[in-house]
Amino acid sequence: MQKLEQLYEGKAKKVFKTDDADKYIIEYKDDATAGNGEKKGTIAGKGVINNKMTAVIYKMLEEKGIPTHLIELISDNEQLVKAVTIFPLEVIIRNITAGSICKRLGLEEGKVLDAPIFEFCYKNDDYGDPMINDYHVVAMGLATKEEIEVIRDMTFKINDILKAYFLDKGINLVDFKVEFGKTADGQIVLADEISPDTCRFWDVETGEKLDKDRFRRDMGHIEEAYQEMFKRVNG
Repeated sequence: MQKLEQLYEGKAKKVFKTDDADKYIIEYKDDATAGNGEKKGTIAGKGVINNKMTAVIYKMLEEKGIPTHLIELISDNEQLVKAVTIFPLEVIIRNITAGSICKRLGLEEGKVLDAPIFEFCYKNDDYGDPMINDYHVVAMGLATKEEIEVIRDMTFKINDILKAYFLDKGINLVDFKVEFGKTADGQIVLADEISPDTCRFWDVETGEKLDKDRFRRDMGHIEEAYQEMFKRVNG
C-alpha cells in the first residue's frame, strides 16, 4: 500500500491518501494538546501506544458487532483504515463526573451517575468544540435524524462493552469521546481512536488517573500512565 499526499493533520494524528481510493493511512503522533490546543507538549511513545491500543480495542469491538474503520496495523504508529467522511461531531459518554461537566454544572468530581450522559459537541476548533443537541445537528446539516439514532445506539452499545472490558482489567471507564464516519457505500462506522487521549481511565482500587488528565493537570508520570493502560489492554 503506497502512502500518498497528506489529507489532514489534527492534534494527534495525520491522515494520508493511498493508491487505493477506499483506504487511508493514519499516522499517530506523540504531540499532546489540552484546552482546545492552548497547552502543547509531547508525550514520549504516545503515538505507538494509542495506535496499537486502538487496534486491539477496535478488533474486540468488531467481534461484538460494532463496525469500525480499522483494516490493519501497518507499523508501530500507523494503521490502514477504510476511507470515511467524518461527521463533524464529537460524541461523548459520561459514566462518572469529571472534567468539563463538573465546571458547567457545579458537580463534584467522581460521582457515579445514575445513568450515562450522552453529549454532542460540534467539532470545530475555531469555536472551541461547543456542546450542541440533536436539533442543532439536524438544522446545521451535520447529520440526519436517522444517522443520529444509529450513532446514539452504537455509542451506548460501545459504552456497555467498554465498561465491562475495562472493569475486567481493573479500570473504571469514567467518560470517553468517539467520532463516527460514513463509508463510500453509506455505512456508519466508528472512526478516530479509543485511547488515554480520548477516555478517562481510573484505577478501580486506587482511583489513580491513567489518561491525558495527567498532562492537562501537570500531574507528572504521564508516560507511565499511558504505558500502564497499554500493558493492561495487551494483558
